[in-house]
Amino acid sequence: MPDLSLNYSNATPADRPAILKLEERAFGPGRFAKTAYRLREGVEPDWSLSFLARIGGMLVGANTMTRILIGGAPALLLGPLTVEEPFRAKGLGEALAQKSLSAARDAGHSLVILVGDPPLYERLGFVRAPFGHFAFPGPVDPGRILFCELQPGALQSHKGAVRPAV
Repeated sequence: MPDLSLNYSNATPADRPAILKLEERAFGPGRFAKTAYRLREGVEPDWSLSFLARIGGMLVGANTMTRILIGGAPALLLGPLTVEEPFRAKGLGEALAQKSLSAARDAGHSLVILVGDPPLYERLGFVRAPFGHFAFPGPVDPGRILFCELQPGALQSHKGAVRPAV
């Protein structure tokens, strides 16, 4: 009988095709029009900070972290955080995000931002960004721009244009 327990692991470049298929199922083709996706174009995730959830050999969740610059200061963009429909609202996405945040903190990163639903991410320590603090390269609902300081006071040194760290 196969092992059907939930396992978490670091993502690797070899996991990229499976992660992309998961994102396709979860978010559809409209995801490419979103500004957060544009920040990830042509940039590899930081695999050491990105995590997967599997049941047996089946990928059921993934979270990636991408290096970005905010006004010239290094930061991270969390997401996409993707969980297969039958496994949502069971804490799996929260566990994936927590693993990424913990790994980022341990690696010495100071700030993580995302564009997402405040009620979901506030439970993880994210707060709404001050209006106009970050300038994204495309339209973003300012009420959905969130940040998490991994080091106290990090927000002060991260202000301005958000762009890929390439």
